[in-house]
Amino acid sequence: MKTVLGKTDNLGRTLMHEHLTINLSKEKDDADANLNDDEAMIEELKALKAAGVDTICDVTNVGMGRDVSRMTMIAEKSGVNVLPSTGFYKEPYFPEFVCKSTEKELARFMVKEIVEGIGGSGIKAAIIGEIGTGQHGFADEEKKVFLAAARAHAETGTPITTHTTLGKHGLEQVELLKNSGVDTEKLVIGHLDLNPDMDYYLKILDKGCYIGFDTIGKNKYQPDSIRADCLFQLVKRGYGNRIVLSLDITRKSHLKKYGGYGHSYIVESFIPMLLDKGISQKDIDMMLIENPKRLFNSK
Repeated sequence: MKTVLGKTDNLGRTLMHEHLTINLSKEKDDADANLNDDEAMIEELKALKAAGVDTICDVTNVGMGRDVSRMTMIAEKSGVNVLPSTGFYKEPYFPEFVCKSTEKELARFMVKEIVEGIGGSGIKAAIIGEIGTGQHGFADEEKKVFLAAARAHAETGTPITTHTTLGKHGLEQVELLKNSGVDTEKLVIGHLDLNPDMDYYLKILDKGCYIGFDTIGKNKYQPDSIRADCLFQLVKRGYGNRIVLSLDITRKSHLKKYGGYGHSYIVESFIPMLLDKGISQKDIDMMLIENPKRLFNSK
């Protein structure tokens, strides 16, 4: 049976921020930043599926190396349900199209990919993102993309997921989007696990959105023990229903074939760490199953 990308019912356990075909190697001047080994990715996702994860949200969008035909092939061969995205990342990864287009034109582009499909594939985007800001907050073109995303969201009700550089400027992101009419029940502020600041988390969560602990395994940025500690504190305070999880694997060196921790690390290592911290299986299921389900299917 042919896999249908973008299926949001019966998501099961879901990783909310992943990439199947990302290629940022030109901008980074680093061949490792090109996920071009499809066979290795298929094996990764087969192992992930066997470990109990059913769906990944692929937030590789225009200018990041999104390739719907490869995405479809990987989904079909691995058996993992994949939710594609639309939108534009951040500077300096914008295609020239972003700079030349108006806010309304960018919104119209996103709506078309959501309603009609990506290119001529017929595969519809299920989420807007990842849209991002740099270390110093909004650049002009980044703000234009966020405002366009808000327009597309208003027209379609599609969820939005963001990129924060090192977990910074998430509050500014949610305030801009909320002030632009975005339903925060359909918004994820991403990569906040890179900035372990409980007061900051609470300010963002109190806006009514979700937060992403979605760089799990990237211990050189932040030890997973700190991620687990922060999650324990947030769950203890009653925010388990506002957190989503993922790894954000973006390099070949992250894959097991190349000596990395791999996608199944989240099940094999990180979830046991959460259980050891005292987070219940029920709360883990909330973050992996119930929260993504509500994000995509709430009206």
